[in-house]
Amino acid sequence: MAAVVDIITLENFASKMPGWDPDLPNPLYALVDMGSNGIRFSISDLSPPHTRLLRCLYRERAAISLFDALNTSPANGPLEFPPEVIARVSQTLARFKSIADDYGVPSEHISVFATEAMRKSENAASMLDAIRAASGLGVHVLAPEVETLFGAMGARSGFATVNGLFLDLGGGSVQMTYLNSSSDSYEMVGAQTGKSLPFGAARLIKILENSETEIQSAALNSLQDGMRSAFSKLEEQFESLRDTQTAPGSSGVDVYLCGGGFRGYGSILMHSDTIQPYPIPAVGAYTVDGAFFHQTEYMRKVNTEYEGKIYGMSKRRRQQFPAIATVVEALIETIPRIHTVTFCGGGNREGALYMKLPKAMREENPLLLLHQVNSKMKAGAIQAVIEILEASLPNNHDFSNIPTVFTLGLGPLFASNIWARAGEASEANAAYELHRAVYRDSSAPGFSHLARGVLGLTLCSRWGAGLGPIDELLWTNLRKLVGRSHPEANFWAEYLGAIASLLTLICPAEPDTADRLRNTVKFSSSMKSGKTKAKLQLTILLSSSAHQALDAQDLAGYFKGLGTSRDAIDKTERKIELSVQRMEY
Repeated sequence: MAAVVDIITLENFASKMPGWDPDLPNPLYALVDMGSNGIRFSISDLSPPHTRLLRCLYRERAAISLFDALNTSPANGPLEFPPEVIARVSQTLARFKSIADDYGVPSEHISVFATEAMRKSENAASMLDAIRAASGLGVHVLAPEVETLFGAMGARSGFATVNGLFLDLGGGSVQMTYLNSSSDSYEMVGAQTGKSLPFGAARLIKILENSETEIQSAALNSLQDGMRSAFSKLEEQFESLRDTQTAPGSSGVDVYLCGGGFRGYGSILMHSDTIQPYPIPAVGAYTVDGAFFHQTEYMRKVNTEYEGKIYGMSKRRRQQFPAIATVVEALIETIPRIHTVTFCGGGNREGALYMKLPKAMREENPLLLLHQVNSKMKAGAIQAVIEILEASLPNNHDFSNIPTVFTLGLGPLFASNIWARAGEASEANAAYELHRAVYRDSSAPGFSHLARGVLGLTLCSRWGAGLGPIDELLWTNLRKLVGRSHPEANFWAEYLGAIASLLTLICPAEPDTADRLRNTVKFSSSMKSGKTKAKLQLTILLSSSAHQALDAQDLAGYFKGLGTSRDAIDKTERKIELSVQRMEY
């Protein structure tokens, strides 16, 4: 590669790429990721107070494979981009620059970066000169360790906290590193210790399809040895990673996978999931256990034999699937204990944006910000609603491992939606909230499939869960998804939904102040558990006017049928005993 090419390293990326400042007059940023399998473009809004959400305003992908373009070079000749590819790429970037201008993105907020294919090309400088002439844009070529940083942090940006192994499978290379967000400087340490291997899906499929047996064997051995070496180096650096494989009783390491290649494997897994149809279409934030992830032979068979469309899988991705499965098998062979695997929507672009933000902002829980986007409810009132609803949960029951809207960080989002659409029919709202949880804020970081399921079921219950047959299927499959996490999770979603519905009966109008709500209603509860039955004793304290206006039997009706098991996941029968009392002032 020519010496004039601008290389971005761990030491200079912060100064070379445009930074973020809350006081800047324009918060829009445009990024172009010239990957080996395609060129991706996006425009994002980093305006406060929603900066951590990395909100994307526009995205587009150009199906230009720079890896394929390089490999049209004559055998034994230099790897070079053909003139027609250089022309097409430069025209594409000129179009992207025009779109950024139309959106009002400042020129200094536009970044273009390239990865493995550009690093390999002998005429990369010619490509970069053509791009600059057509669009006025300069291109940064990422060093492998920066590609590791951006890929891993792009995946990491989708979660409140992380502790696991991160891998990114692109067209030309695969990166591996380890991130534990509770550690100091974990981003840079992970990037410095991580490893990039030249075995992306596009490169590997070419070897598997076109090379002689000896060449294939050498490549597969090199991939496996590279994986083992990379993982061994990470284990040496990170004791917490080593413990996942060696400590007695350890369930294994959590693995996070990003990049189009791995998302393709996730799409096959989702297509083959025992829950069918799987209720959430996006593969981003899809999580499977290690045993299911290991079933590579079956996934190869599905890819080969299934004649219909597999959601999330393009024709090109299915053609590359044998290479993808080969990388997955090398990973499985390298890591004896895999606990869970989560497929991530974020990648280099999200990582580049995420690394612009201050450390404190990067570590915020993004779910706590979602309610601010659409809700006009005051913060004090939202907090009062959360406190009142949380008080309805039994104080002698351990919720630390039970996913609820509160333990998942969805409290503000749930509370701010309780009074929404109050003029519409309950049945319509129940279906609306179920579907909305699946599709809302589709790119929002932190919104796992479990979180979507719990939010949807809880808000559906708030409206009585009166569903038609077509929505009943979604409800059933979301319950199966949520029930995987904990046997009690579905019950508490229904219960908190019923409590929220009861709260709107007591306070029909959305509260404008915290004191107004606190002076009207209070909840408290405790649980008495047996082997197969449990009794939840719920006490409701009402203001004098509310106590006089409401009938205790009507309030008890909100819990009718609640706690009777409707599936095989939770076999405990629960009975709710209600006591309605007047507040003492």
